Amino acid sequence: MRSLFLKIFLWFWLAMVLVNVATFVALELTRPDSFGPPMRGPRDMVLASFAVSAAETYERDGGEALASYVEQMDRASGIRGTLLNSRGAEVSGRAVPYEIQELGQRAIETGLAEGRATRFGPLEARPVQTSTGNRYVMVARMPPGFMPPALREQIFRLCAILLIGGTLCYLLARYLTAPVANLRAATQALSKGNLSARVSPMMGKRRDELATLGADFDVMAERIESLVSAQRRLLGDISHELRSPLARLSVALELARQRAGNDATASLDRIEREAESLNEMIGQLLTITRLEGGAGELRRSEVDLERLVREVADDADFEAQSRNRAVRVNECSAYAVVTGDEKLLRSAVENVVRNAVRHTAAGTEVEINLQCEQNGDEPHAEISVRDHGMGVPASALTEIFRPFYRVGEARDRQTGGAGLGLAITARAIRLHGGTVIATNAPSGGLAVNMRIPISRDGCEDDPLNHTKGTNHFV
Repeated sequence: MRSLFLKIFLWFWLAMVLVNVATFVALELTRPDSFGPPMRGPRDMVLASFAVSAAETYERDGGEALASYVEQMDRASGIRGTLLNSRGAEVSGRAVPYEIQELGQRAIETGLAEGRATRFGPLEARPVQTSTGNRYVMVARMPPGFMPPALREQIFRLCAILLIGGTLCYLLARYLTAPVANLRAATQALSKGNLSARVSPMMGKRRDELATLGADFDVMAERIESLVSAQRRLLGDISHELRSPLARLSVALELARQRAGNDATASLDRIEREAESLNEMIGQLLTITRLEGGAGELRRSEVDLERLVREVADDADFEAQSRNRAVRVNECSAYAVVTGDEKLLRSAVENVVRNAVRHTAAGTEVEINLQCEQNGDEPHAEISVRDHGMGVPASALTEIFRPFYRVGEARDRQTGGAGLGLAITARAIRLHGGTVIATNAPSGGLAVNMRIPISRDGCEDDPLNHTKGTNHFV
């Protein structure tokens, strides 16, 4: 939008400048004396007027009046003048510097304006004849960078025109690009999950094509909000409704165990495992539905991430031992405290760690790191979980955080994954203002980094210096 605004503003402003310049040139060309005074020789006009006035003042009021007039011109314009008679002498009889007398004598001989550059500034001589027929020469030392009043007025008018025109162009560019900026802001809000974002309230009373585009966007946003809300209600309703028959199934399973013989034990155990898997999946669906609804249900408190990470690692390592795998906390050198929902954060970390345990190779370990970084005014804690499995295709690094997404159907069926754990992690971390990024490690395996913003005083060196990792193998 900034680029569009700048382009519109500069093109309007350039067009205005060209129109003003073209108008000025056209007016000058249509004058009888095109590009004549005051366009040509403004300095000559000033000096000629100065010389005539000085000579007439001298003839009318004498030397004292001339001295007063010359002093007044010096204060007003910085021009210091000396009036010489037709013989080249100063009219009051005062001695003058040689260079002034020499330049004045030359002007008397030629009858033309003469000039020369000196280290004190340009020196100009202008012959003049009064109404009485007497001839004089005005020798004036011009100040550096002298600008005649007429030229100064023209420049002032041009600057005023450019300033007013630039202001109008700026307002016009803002008027044209403001709806685009509002549409972009609403689009970004919609992409971040704010399905209530609308553009029409920000359009005011506009009735142009941009307002129509905003109305079309609102229709699309309403449709998307309706579809997503219906999907969320469906997931929530189905999850709740499945809980009742699942509970009755568990009761029936216990009754069947009591009545069946040993031959049915294996089948009943399989039924129990599948029922537990189904119950876990329903719980994840309910969590997804709650997270999609926003952060209004978060129970915020101070959460010690170092303690949380170690507890999750200990629990996961206990389960990993039965699979000839291990979970190690490599680095936990920071005492990071975040304000958030401890249960939700634990679930987020646990889902990533359990996913890594399922996919790391046998005889390897899942590595966990917790670091606290101070990047300017935005300190954050970073939890990194890395496995030593096969990794995922580069095209799937962002897709794995979508609900029900599976990199490999056969592999996920074997490991029991339903494609909901990482989706819950991504939404939980996002509700805490953080981000989750997955990358393939150079030496193999998948690394998942969870970044969570924390307050400036919530990140400090670990007072207990817990830096030693734990490692368990069977």
